Amino acid sequence: MIIFNRLPLFWQQLSKISRYLSLFVLCFALVVGCSSNQTETSSQSNTTDNNRISVGTTLKPRTLDPADSYELAGSNIIYNVGESLYTYKLGTTEIEPLLATEMPQVSEDSLTYTIPLREGVTFHDGAPFNAEAMAFSLRRFMENGGKPSFLLGDVVDKVEATGDYELTITLKQPFSAFPALLAFHGTAAVSPQAYTINSGEFSPNKLIGTGRYKLAQFDSDSISLDVNENYWGEPAANEGVDLQIYAGNSANLFNSFRTGAIDVAYQSLDANQIENLIDGASQDKWQVIDGSGTVVNFISLNLKQKPLDKPEVRQAIASIIDRALINQRVFKGQAEPIYSLIPTAFDVYEPKFQKAYGDVNVDLAKELLAKAGYSASNPAIVDIWYSSGSIPRSIVAETLKAFVEQELGGVIQFVPNSVESASFFGNVGKGVYPAALADWYPDFLDADNYIQPFLSCSKGSEAEGCQEGAAQSRGSFYYSDRINQLINQQRQETNPETRQAIFTEIQEILAKDVPYVPLWQTKDYAFAQSDIEGVIINPSQNFPFWTIKNKR
Repeated sequence: MIIFNRLPLFWQQLSKISRYLSLFVLCFALVVGCSSNQTETSSQSNTTDNNRISVGTTLKPRTLDPADSYELAGSNIIYNVGESLYTYKLGTTEIEPLLATEMPQVSEDSLTYTIPLREGVTFHDGAPFNAEAMAFSLRRFMENGGKPSFLLGDVVDKVEATGDYELTITLKQPFSAFPALLAFHGTAAVSPQAYTINSGEFSPNKLIGTGRYKLAQFDSDSISLDVNENYWGEPAANEGVDLQIYAGNSANLFNSFRTGAIDVAYQSLDANQIENLIDGASQDKWQVIDGSGTVVNFISLNLKQKPLDKPEVRQAIASIIDRALINQRVFKGQAEPIYSLIPTAFDVYEPKFQKAYGDVNVDLAKELLAKAGYSASNPAIVDIWYSSGSIPRSIVAETLKAFVEQELGGVIQFVPNSVESASFFGNVGKGVYPAALADWYPDFLDADNYIQPFLSCSKGSEAEGCQEGAAQSRGSFYYSDRINQLINQQRQETNPETRQAIFTEIQEILAKDVPYVPLWQTKDYAFAQSDIEGVIINPSQNFPFWTIKNKR
């Protein structure tokens, strides 16, 4: 009864509501239309006026504190926001001054480096840059004890401000590659007003340097850099950079670039995605930028385990490597075959393995294995280990196995094995593995950093092998008095030609003794939309944002 008595009132109210709804829909349509026009106008405004650059990456920084950053993700931001005493000319491994005004003056005993500094520079928080600030930054790098602190701590005795704009650094022992250490991103100057020297104390979420950009925002999935309006030098070509982080998800990075959501994609896409984008670039959909990397990949051969204790077996392995096959099958042509532990980016690179063994010299491999006493009925069996987290190394190991089976008829047999990453790296230095597939990311860009960490040995003998030192930690246990002498000589040599001759001899001995077989070096790729220019890939894998701009 009550419900029926209310029906007339209900229909009256519904009629009013309908009129209100009609008005609402009309207004909503107008608002949406206006908003759409405004969005379109805003989008057009961004296209024509806003010169901020959007960059996509899968690399998420653990920290932005220069004194603790030891990964590529953090180093790239520090490279663009901070500045060190020295840097590399864009796209090269040639060192040039940055916050220094000249290359160092080096004392006769090669222990004291006197460095003149740039005047008129301020930090992002307004603090002045001078010798005291630079000395503070380097001391903090060493004394706070971050991951990369050993780089300076092992070689630097003291750092002093010997003038308002003069820095003096005294080394513990001569080290000719020292300027390259001063170009390491972690040695960037930081404001003494914002940081402190205290062991274990770091500021992972802030970064106050002197560079072209200021850190505006640092979130879990994005980083924003604004232009430093008070920058001392040539300003950035854009109005800022917005970094979108697709942490560990190359598919999202790939799709975001293809749909135009980001201007530039760099680090890291898989081989199939890179191949797809290269194909798109060939159709003028976007641009591809490539450059030689400085990450080397190799096989470490344990000289203390049979059959690798015989040099002929190691030389046979060097003879049978088909680098072109590995490059095509595993990397779709996106890597570069390498014939030394030193990458091709350095002028001291010598392809000694190619000169000694050629490319896939099956006859030489058979001859060497026969000389070592091996045959199809008495094969040389080599277990090759790698980290189970590396799909490319898995394919490389299987490729090597199949290739020697086909070409050598069982005279040598490769047996692939994998283990989780932590165990793999822990066991390499213990001598557990006869052979191991690994890579090397340089700490700093000098040929020394590809030789000393592999071949030097502080304790050992020709008979016993390396018992303590770099060669032991890399799993080869290689020992050579001559190599130790040459490493020390090149570290003290200041004449470039003489130093190059020393590296040549080192590479000759490396190819003869074969404690490692170099396989390939990385090739870096970046992709940019068609209206973007100025994208440069450095051999260091640091990516200069300030050269990038919209062409429109």
